[in-house]
Amino acid sequence: MLISFSNRILSQQLPQYTQWAYHQFALNPSHAGIKNCLDIHSLYRMQWLGFEGAPKSGFLTLSAPISGIRKHAYSPRHGVGGKIEIDNIGQFSTNRVNLAYSAHFNFTPDTRLSLGIYGGFVQFSYSPQNTITILPDPTISKEVNFIKPDATFGAWWNGKNYYFGLVLQNLISSKWDPLGTASKFKFHTILNGGYRIATNKNVSVLPAFLIKVPPTGPLATDLNLLFDYQNKIGGGIGYRNTDAILFMLNCKIKQQLSVQYSYDFVLSPMRSGTINTHEISLTFSTCKPQDLSATKCSLFE
Repeated sequence: MLISFSNRILSQQLPQYTQWAYHQFALNPSHAGIKNCLDIHSLYRMQWLGFEGAPKSGFLTLSAPISGIRKHAYSPRHGVGGKIEIDNIGQFSTNRVNLAYSAHFNFTPDTRLSLGIYGGFVQFSYSPQNTITILPDPTISKEVNFIKPDATFGAWWNGKNYYFGLVLQNLISSKWDPLGTASKFKFHTILNGGYRIATNKNVSVLPAFLIKVPPTGPLATDLNLLFDYQNKIGGGIGYRNTDAILFMLNCKIKQQLSVQYSYDFVLSPMRSGTINTHEISLTFSTCKPQDLSATKCSLFE
């Protein structure tokens, strides 16, 4: 009956990350050069450990401002950057290489609108190794590897203590012709935001959300509550409505090097066969904060 009345299966097409709040540029190209320094981020995610062919994802990003003479304090600033991202699920492998450009417009000393775009290519491959079918299938049994153009648009608005972001992914819906014309890279929308609350000059908390709007299927929503102590150590707890409870830890070393770790405690029925999900990341920035107060600086300088 299931075979007779079902004609398609919906699954994860883009990688998801628990630590998105710590790595905004990996998500939104408008963050290129948003800080007045070189900013490097790397992350590796091991999802649903215990399942054969479970997703393994990661990225490396680099962004920097474009130096130039500004006529006045509110003159637009510009930034550039790049991202390399890998995502492996079972027999499928997706590699993306993108360059980014962004422009930042200040309306007051603390409020800013940023617009940016990623442009590059995506390499998609399928390997029939370990694929077993009841009857021989020429489509499934052949190896596939192709390259398509890739683009993402991002917008960002932030004040000293709040932010809102919009991301439009897979702007170029290329078809997976070698695997069938019904499959393609589908358009995705992401919304996120947060508001920082100062409990005192040393400690702040940041409620934040991320909503992923897929072309089909239910919304995926992350709700996080993050904390920071003197810009030295932080962490948080979160909830993903489709999957897990999230735990995060962030530790800074000499204020320029940061190490982050997160753990997803799976809530779905997959829990019976998995050992949950782990992420580890490393961040380096040439920014040198003048004040260690958790609330003195804007969220993104």
